Amino acid sequence: MTRTPLNRRLAEFGTTIFAEMSALATSTGSINLGQGFPDTDGPLEVREAAERALREGRGNQYPPGPGVPELRTAIADHQRARYGLDHDPDTEVLVTAGATEAIAASLLALVEPGDEVIALEPYYDSYAACVAMAGGTRVPVTLRPQEDPRGGGGRYVLDLDELRAAVTPRTRLILLNTPHNPTGTVLSRAELTAIAELAVERDLLVVSDEVYEHLVFDGAEHVPIASLPGMRERTVTIGSAGKTYSFTGWKVGWTTASPELTAAVRSAKQFLTYVSSGPFQYAIAEALRLPDAYYEELRADLQAKRDLLSEGLAQAGFEVYRPQGTYFVTTDIRPLGSGDGFAFCRSLPERAGVVAIPNAVFYDHREAGAPFVRFAFCKRTDVLQEAVDRLKRLG
Repeated sequence: MTRTPLNRRLAEFGTTIFAEMSALATSTGSINLGQGFPDTDGPLEVREAAERALREGRGNQYPPGPGVPELRTAIADHQRARYGLDHDPDTEVLVTAGATEAIAASLLALVEPGDEVIALEPYYDSYAACVAMAGGTRVPVTLRPQEDPRGGGGRYVLDLDELRAAVTPRTRLILLNTPHNPTGTVLSRAELTAIAELAVERDLLVVSDEVYEHLVFDGAEHVPIASLPGMRERTVTIGSAGKTYSFTGWKVGWTTASPELTAAVRSAKQFLTYVSSGPFQYAIAEALRLPDAYYEELRADLQAKRDLLSEGLAQAGFEVYRPQGTYFVTTDIRPLGSGDGFAFCRSLPERAGVVAIPNAVFYDHREAGAPFVRFAFCKRTDVLQEAVDRLKRLG
């Protein structure tokens, strides 16, 4: 099969909505609840570990291509302690320049031109670009909002029959994301078991983006699909330090997978960044060994911020889908008299001094996402309170 030229395959992407909306936040002096980065730094002891590595000359030159041994061992220990997944640090763990490179390298390694890749729509915008760069065809399966009969919004749900129907003889891979950005859905054990059974039945690979694994609320359980029967040898699991430890600028991500899949991903990764984040790798090795109290405090803090923003958005007139995980809240703007998320978000800085992201950018089926808008709550409490106060102008 002949490849479509890369410039034609990527022409639809252009400048990301995150760059556009962040520039708009700066030019208008608005509160930026669009791009998902915290406005405070992560744990002091982890920052001090990075400083210590710099002073001691660890990582100031090229680190090993797969990642420094200390970090690969810490990642393997984390997967074993949290999920009972045993990975050899030398052959089954790969350190990447954030989760974005992990996604790119996985898809470039595992997808051939003409292969179909199923992704749960709406999805992080790099998914579509990486599938295109690999020459694959993306096949969206749409998560749809389901109303809570008790009121107060609901959650986005996966139609397993629709997922099964999307698989064809050309399907190569399912690209998962749980906890799910932007909807905040955490796929249940039952849902993941059904996906795993489908993957085994149809001999499909799975790339599972689990960067929000520790950001789950209300007692929700994060279940790595690699831990389910038949999935250990067909899954590439992606993790990241940025979301869990609030060091998004350090760009430290990783994959865990079988030796065969890891070797394939490494073969693509070595021609992307080659290596990255040398001193920070040593610091994240220490971060992964923080006590359980750190994760409990992180979840409690973010859950309180989720509730503050969700309640404020509801009071401002939005319909709110309260997330089970991540640090994003999806809202429906139709109660405010608008069905066009792009127009709404572009006018919101002038109307209320707040920036958000239109969910339609995460859809192939743009009409399905048109009336939905995403807000980030990974900000200081005083910033969120000010944003809530400003959004009341919309009422």
